[in-house]
Amino acid sequence: MKDKNTFTAHRWAVFSVLLVVSIVQLLAIKPVQTDALSDTQVYPPFTLPEVSYWAYQLQGITEPHAVDRLAESRYDLLVLEPTRTDWSSDDREFDTHAMVERLKSTPASDGEHRKLVLAYLDIGEAEDWRWYWTWSIKWDSGDPMPDDWPDFILARDPDGWEGDYPVANWNPDWQDIIIYGENQDSDPYGDYSSAMDEIIADGFDGVYLDWVEGYENSDIIRDARSDNVDPVTEMVEFIRKIRDYAISRNPDFLIVQQNAATLIDGHPEITEIIDGIAQEGVWFTGDAADSWNDRNGYDLITDPDLSREYIDWLNLYRANGVTVFVCEYAVDFADEAYDRACENGFIPYVTRTPLDRLTTTPPPGLD
Repeated sequence: MKDKNTFTAHRWAVFSVLLVVSIVQLLAIKPVQTDALSDTQVYPPFTLPEVSYWAYQLQGITEPHAVDRLAESRYDLLVLEPTRTDWSSDDREFDTHAMVERLKSTPASDGEHRKLVLAYLDIGEAEDWRWYWTWSIKWDSGDPMPDDWPDFILARDPDGWEGDYPVANWNPDWQDIIIYGENQDSDPYGDYSSAMDEIIADGFDGVYLDWVEGYENSDIIRDARSDNVDPVTEMVEFIRKIRDYAISRNPDFLIVQQNAATLIDGHPEITEIIDGIAQEGVWFTGDAADSWNDRNGYDLITDPDLSREYIDWLNLYRANGVTVFVCEYAVDFADEAYDRACENGFIPYVTRTPLDRLTTTPPPGLD
């Protein structure tokens, strides 16, 4: 017969050993962060070819709840005005970095990836409300260009956008503003260096380049001839410089070109420089408009011959691995615009030219 006290002591000794072993095993396990232990779920980003839905907004981002609506949307890709680089108002105090980080933490259409967020950047025109504009503002129609304006500013915007001025993009001073930031002074509102530096610092996934088609502008062509340069080649090289600068700082940085689909003609190397192209008004366009309800800002039908040319050029980009987006300006023709884009394998967004809110005609299938 066993002694009861001896048996009890033995049992406690075994239990103690097992307890120590269990504690050691638990301490050896690396902690795993789960949604239950984290306030914010981390979504991986889409790649650009995986995008099914995109949106484009340049105005009204500082309006109440505008960022909330962007965050709550399920678009895969957002193209947005950087906002704080607009120094015409208190928008220069806007926290663009916080907006970008918030949007990058929100789910896209599949609920498993996050949104991609690209910054709008006009590389073919100077804009008199931007941080870099240190010259006089007013240029009355019929008067000569103000004496203090830099040589790279050539003319007024041909489409009627107030405060936009075509530039000689090959000019080193303009390239310093856009890319390198070696000679810029943004006092007293911060230490800005270049447009690209600010976009990268704010955390954007990439850049959406506007006015690439500047090489077709008659004033730019005339100035290029005077400088003995080819404006088309100069634009391709300018985009290459932008890409090289960006990916040296972020290897995953995306470059999307807006318009200028004909750039591929004679310059097929453009497909190795950009990741995507977005063409406006393949089937439906609009005039420059500031009001969302301006009837001229949508439902203007593109000439069918021009539409066919756009499609042919865009198909060349697709054949070379470039993701193709289209931005159509339509309301009554919105369904038709979406149908035509999808039939051609393009990723569509249908809205109105003011671009001051998310569209009221979202793409079919978007929750």
